[in-house]
Amino acid sequence: MDRLFLKSVPILELIEEAGYEAYFVGGSVRDYILGRPINDVDIASSATPQEIKRIFPNTADIGIDHGTVLVITDTGTYEITTFRTESGYSDFRRPDAVKFVRSLTEDLQRRDFTMNAIAMDKTGKIIDPFDGKRDLAQKRIITVGNPHERFHEDALRMMRALRFVSQLDFELDPETFDSLKENAQNISEIAVERILVEFEKLAAGSNKIKAFSLLLESGLYQYLPLFSSKKDHLMDLLNLPLHQLNAAEIWSIIMIHTKDQEIEEALRAWKLPLKTIRNVQRTIKLVKSKEPAAIDVFQAGHGITVQAAKVRAALNGGNVSDAEENAQQRYNELIIKQMSDLAVTGTDLLIWHQEKPGPWVKEYLEKILRAVLNEELRNDKEEIKRWLVKCNLG
Repeated sequence: MDRLFLKSVPILELIEEAGYEAYFVGGSVRDYILGRPINDVDIASSATPQEIKRIFPNTADIGIDHGTVLVITDTGTYEITTFRTESGYSDFRRPDAVKFVRSLTEDLQRRDFTMNAIAMDKTGKIIDPFDGKRDLAQKRIITVGNPHERFHEDALRMMRALRFVSQLDFELDPETFDSLKENAQNISEIAVERILVEFEKLAAGSNKIKAFSLLLESGLYQYLPLFSSKKDHLMDLLNLPLHQLNAAEIWSIIMIHTKDQEIEEALRAWKLPLKTIRNVQRTIKLVKSKEPAAIDVFQAGHGITVQAAKVRAALNGGNVSDAEENAQQRYNELIIKQMSDLAVTGTDLLIWHQEKPGPWVKEYLEKILRAVLNEELRNDKEEIKRWLVKCNLG
């Protein structure tokens, strides 16, 4: 087994010694079967939260109403969730009622997709009542039981289905996809923050073109923030080398035709972090500057320069890899890459001019910076001083 499973085996053993069942479940088991990296493990048990707290001396109630207790040990922290069934999803997000049960099969039955409804015991034995392992082998995403019920329980599962198409390069089961189309409008009941997490994972996957195609075909895009008016822009994505672009670059392409003053409003509706919004805005600005000058590259910085070059190449049918390499080279060839590299400072200007500080200092420094970047002036303190006199700025 993976080292994270092996590290967690003593937790399962302690629960079993107390007379209860415990298993590894969910995404960690799925990824283990697929041979994908595992970052953490989920544990499900027949023990109730109170019983878990009696077994382990150090715990924290992180979701006790839904059966989850955080167990704190010398070797790490572990989330343990009691087997449960759920009922009544009036808001398409959360169960109205949760009932703790002693049956592993009942617990697995409430999960979204068969590939996520697989358990594994401490010896590595797989428990698979819904043929999830078969569906993994067939690279198929199919709900556990009735897809209408699963998508009604939590509408975010529709975005998760498309995310898995992108991440795992799997196919969506036809019946599951038909249900997704029928229930698409329910995604509007889900918090934007939760949708964003799935969208960004989708945008980072290896089969994102297929996922975006299904997003459009299903009509789900219409119920995502401000996407109902961007069908053409989303359609354009299908003809681009998306596998070479990251999430920020994809956001830039989606927003490239949006008015500058509306970009921030649109991205804020998606609850994107302000840092990401500024990243996208600066990327779009540089993309629209067809032949960015050295000062533009300097002001944009390395990351934005590379992103903008990749986006421009993708939109214009160019070679994205070549564009990335050329942008790297162009940035590396800058005479200076940050203001601290400039041979003079504002203090120098104040000493030379014997004047009070003011806007003129920033203005002079920018003129010096441009001249140095354009290789019209050597980045040397004495030479800059002579240049200022020559230009009647000294």
